[in-house]
Amino acid sequence: MLDRAIPPRSGLWLQFWLLLVIGWLPMWILFTLMITSVHAMPLAASAWMALRMIGSAAILGMGVQAIARRHPWPAPFRPSFLMWHVLAAALYAGFWVAAYSLIESVLRWRLAYVTGPGLGRFALTGVWLYLTIAAVAYAQQAARRGALIQAAAARAQLAALHAQLHPHFLFNALHTVVQLIPLDPVRAALAAEALADLLRAALDERSDQVSLAAEWRFVQRYLAIEQLRFGERLQIAATLPESTLALRLPSFALQTLVENAVRHGAAPKLGNTQLRITASASHQNLKLVVSDDGVGAEPATVRASSGTGLRRLRERLACLYGSSAGLDVDASPHGFTATLCLPLVAGSSDDD
Repeated sequence: MLDRAIPPRSGLWLQFWLLLVIGWLPMWILFTLMITSVHAMPLAASAWMALRMIGSAAILGMGVQAIARRHPWPAPFRPSFLMWHVLAAALYAGFWVAAYSLIESVLRWRLAYVTGPGLGRFALTGVWLYLTIAAVAYAQQAARRGALIQAAAARAQLAALHAQLHPHFLFNALHTVVQLIPLDPVRAALAAEALADLLRAALDERSDQVSLAAEWRFVQRYLAIEQLRFGERLQIAATLPESTLALRLPSFALQTLVENAVRHGAAPKLGNTQLRITASASHQNLKLVVSDDGVGAEPATVRASSGTGLRRLRERLACLYGSSAGLDVDASPHGFTATLCLPLVAGSSDDD
């Protein structure tokens, strides 16, 4: 990522030179070979003549790109669109002949009217150049539209998954409050207040990615409610080095793993359950491990489970990172371990 934005004028010139090198270099080579073949000129002289022709065509081509932006491809197709480009192609061909003649006049220090193999063929070549530039411009527009559509679809999918996470863990937290009411009304009241804070934080969170520090603060609120329910039966050990707190992860990712451990590991177990949360960072990845020594499960049972929390998290990872992120689970009759590996993305620890 650049440290500063490129000024608009610099950006236009950078785009022009990139297009000149990538798009026009093959055209220059083609014109050089055509001139050498047709006029039997030396290769160096042909290349110099082709450079003057292609250089003027490339400069005028910026105008063709502007026309394509101002008149996008219509749907449905309209005859007026075709007629507009027929007129524009004729004008481009005329300007190209005039521009090349002007360049030759400057180089020769006298007025020169150059038509090459003939005015008709020269103009027809100009029309062909116009159509080529316009076709590339419209292809670029189609590619950009396709990318925008894919991005919008991904954002919509992320928003849907994000929305589905809220009722998922909030229902579980509300269930905790309901269970406490007949057993301990005082703790139930405390849990209800904590649940209100949790709900407020969940509704305020609209980002797809947050810092680990912000995510951990949210998880601590959730665990505070669960500890009111379990008491000393739920023991938590967290190791989150300071160097990892500013790193970013999908919102509610750690929450999903912790909730899964509490719901399926600690809740069914009669004795104490230790929940361990660790974070570590390498040069390329952030690694989060959430493990418990709860009731555990057979690996085949986990694979056949219809639970939605981990599945939705995997879907979000695919939307945000593609194949660069992964979620692995390791189940046994003695506990459950979930390992989340993410590309390293830095941010501010207090920006959320």
